[in-house]
Amino acid sequence: MIYVTGDTHAVLSRFDDPRLNALKKDDILIVCGDFGFLWDGSKEEMNTLKKLAKKKYTICFIDGTHENFDMLSKLKVKKWHGGKVHQIAGNILHLMRGQVFELEGKKIFTMGGGESPDIEIRFEMNTWSEKEIPTRDELVEGVDNLQKYGGKVDIIITHEPPAKIKEFLLLDRVGVTGITAINTYLEDVGKTCEFEHWYFGSLHLDKVISKTHISLFSGIFNAVTGEEIKKQRSFAQ
Repeated sequence: MIYVTGDTHAVLSRFDDPRLNALKKDDILIVCGDFGFLWDGSKEEMNTLKKLAKKKYTICFIDGTHENFDMLSKLKVKKWHGGKVHQIAGNILHLMRGQVFELEGKKIFTMGGGESPDIEIRFEMNTWSEKEIPTRDELVEGVDNLQKYGGKVDIIITHEPPAKIKEFLLLDRVGVTGITAINTYLEDVGKTCEFEHWYFGSLHLDKVISKTHISLFSGIFNAVTGEEIKKQRSFAQ
């Protein structure tokens, strides 16, 4: 089974969620960006990655804006189920931008990256990287890969949402638009590509917008069916 969740931002407890206990060896959990566990290369970070690598299921993530892109770019690029990945540690994989992966008979298009809403603060703190913004080559590669499949995939997983969805979700945030070139690009993808479900995580919001578009943060969904994995209720004895 293929599952999907929102940004984890290096919070290890996210993987202690009881809903993940049911995942089996052949299952896959995809994080919609800002994985965050590859940041400074410290001993503590390496130990955390080792803990995650012991999970029986495969952990995949697309990059968001809060990643160490220099560290990612130094990793060897490998082929995995039809698309390009970076292998972080054992069963932990970075799904690269503009790829189409064939998993369990489903075609999954991935496009990480975005533009930080807190760019000024991060620039001052020397934690901003221009590599968070997808390059023209990555965007073109995404279009080319979609065309190879006749513009038809089953699932789209991105960090950012398409422009109109983002505008809708930001309506109540006075003075905030936040629409960038990547949002416009994704809007065009949505217009020219057939798909069943689209998941994204950048807004840190759990919301089913429509039968096709789902915003994720702590929610966990079956990526194929679009059904949420509910938390189990606990009853006092």
